[in-house]
Amino acid sequence: MPTYLKYLSRIDCLFAHKSVALLAELCQALGTASRTTIFRILRAVGYLTSYSHCGRYYTLSRIPKFDRFGLWSWRGIRFSSRGTLRATVVSLIEESAAGHTHQELQEILGLRVHDTLRLLVLHRSIGRELLGQVYLYLAVDPKKAAQQKALRRERQAVMAAAAKLDPALVIDVLVEVIHHPQEDARSVAARLSSTGREVSAERVEAIFGQYGVKKTAGSRSGNWPP
Repeated sequence: MPTYLKYLSRIDCLFAHKSVALLAELCQALGTASRTTIFRILRAVGYLTSYSHCGRYYTLSRIPKFDRFGLWSWRGIRFSSRGTLRATVVSLIEESAAGHTHQELQEILGLRVHDTLRLLVLHRSIGRELLGQVYLYLAVDPKKAAQQKALRRERQAVMAAAAKLDPALVIDVLVEVIHHPQEDARSVAARLSSTGREVSAERVEAIFGQYGVKKTAGSRSGNWPP
């Protein structure tokens, strides 16, 4: 068997028994201490480096089952379809409709990214603006950033209004949602108003946002992320 095929067979055998591996495990499985050889083989089959654990773990590109953010975790070891942590953070911010705070990114990525965000802002790969008491990280394109800021402010206004909602009204709206799950905010408001419970579609929308109600058929809440 040619040496190259021998290596391919060995690496397939290694990853048939485990999903991720350290460099030392790759060396042992391939029977070589040559990093050049190891990474030549990895590039040939396609591989990813973990964005957590200081990039010490490797997996084959065919193994991960990525979530909607393009992320995959195996026993707390995290990988991204974009490769590096920096590329992943930039992509998440660029693709976000309303930008991201550090807390949001930490929840998505499963680790703190303060230093990464600082460097990306310094290199002008992303934008940043103080919104209230926290920084909002934005796309570097001014037009996209302006859209993200506007939607973020809109959401904050909706959530602030929802915090002041009458508990009885909240119950009425949620009961309507249970009985008529396909109706949007405008339809729910009209149904309640017809029974003498005057309420605007905007207030119903605020309740949808506050309680994570997913609607379709014209309701803006259907476009909000979880």
